[in-house]
Amino acid sequence: MSALSDFRSFTRQQRAAFLASFLGWTLDAFDFFLLVFVVKAIADDFDTTVKAVAFAILVTLAMRPLGAFVFGRLADRYGRKPILMIDVALFSLLELLTAFAPSLTLLLVLRALFGFAMGGEWGIGASLVMESIPAKSRGWVSGFLQQGYAFGYLLAAVVYYTLFDLIGWRGMFVVGVIPALLVLYIRLHVDESPAWQALTRSRPRRGMLEALRGRWMFFGYIVLLMTAFNFLSHGTQDLYPTFLQVQHEFSPQLVGIIAVVYNIGAILGGIFFGALSQRIGRRRAIVAATLLTLPVIPLWAYAASPVLLAVGAFVLQFMVQGAWGVVPAHLNELSPEDVRGTFPGFAYQLGNLIASGNAVFQAQIAGAHGGNYGFALAVVAVTVAIVLTILTVLGPEARDVSMHTPQEPLPSH
Repeated sequence: MSALSDFRSFTRQQRAAFLASFLGWTLDAFDFFLLVFVVKAIADDFDTTVKAVAFAILVTLAMRPLGAFVFGRLADRYGRKPILMIDVALFSLLELLTAFAPSLTLLLVLRALFGFAMGGEWGIGASLVMESIPAKSRGWVSGFLQQGYAFGYLLAAVVYYTLFDLIGWRGMFVVGVIPALLVLYIRLHVDESPAWQALTRSRPRRGMLEALRGRWMFFGYIVLLMTAFNFLSHGTQDLYPTFLQVQHEFSPQLVGIIAVVYNIGAILGGIFFGALSQRIGRRRAIVAATLLTLPVIPLWAYAASPVLLAVGAFVLQFMVQGAWGVVPAHLNELSPEDVRGTFPGFAYQLGNLIASGNAVFQAQIAGAHGGNYGFALAVVAVTVAIVLTILTVLGPEARDVSMHTPQEPLPSH
């Protein structure tokens, strides 16, 4: 059954949950990636360095675990729908306030608070949709849902390409208030997760400590896995526009076009490998996509022409985000049912925390090698691809596990 016909077979609630979760992650990523495109412009405006402004990316990522834990626990206790609405409204407001930051210090504070709000969205949205759809649909839905991140990056690239010269970096953040409109859709069309409702009626819900009793090594493994995933994603995305701007001196328009190209690759890759994981398994799909990044890295980091760089970036992000397309289903299937609003998002964002220094780290490597961002990007990408492959092979899988029936045993290898 194709993804389109499968989607048509969904109930109204299943479609609404899918769209709300996808749009939430898309618009969350859109707000995050607006900053990536204007790092240099902000540095020029505040008369500071790219490295200093790149610290805003670090603090945003570093605050996401706290948001994932707080909003996740609230969602496990009070339901996915109301907490998702609050979370979307909060990160939209903080995005708008960023536009009026009078100094780099206050901008960093606002981006830290934005990271806190951003951290809650993925875990709640992923649990809402995975608990609402049939098990047979999780693969392609996982791939599509995760590529909300690439769709958000794509929207940010389009806004940067079309509006930056007219509205500047501050105007970009004003545009970032648009996600607040999603709250209305969630309020009017989305129902509560049926799995959350069923579990709430069946027995008292366990807390995080109780749910993870005897599973701390497993939780630590998931955090390490997500650390590698986040290094691969942020290590190939966050400073790529800066690489194109600084090392190749491309115009904002050309950078925007290349970003659109590689985000189309990311979207297609996520959907493809997400669907493939339903047939060959989650781990095999992740390993296949990750290993296929390796032969593409030289073209992506060292090509001289815009066309070849765009081709390399398209193929690389097809593979990188292809691996990521499996993550929502994989983590939700491995999660203890009592804390599914918390566990996947918290583990994901703890991985983000550990990887949050990536942009600064890569900028330091580039600085130590005469401003060679291509070298910095390639070193991180190769290393992390190998590590992620090993971690995935060593880990468990729980494909198609029931999310409506209480589950107790540890996932098996």
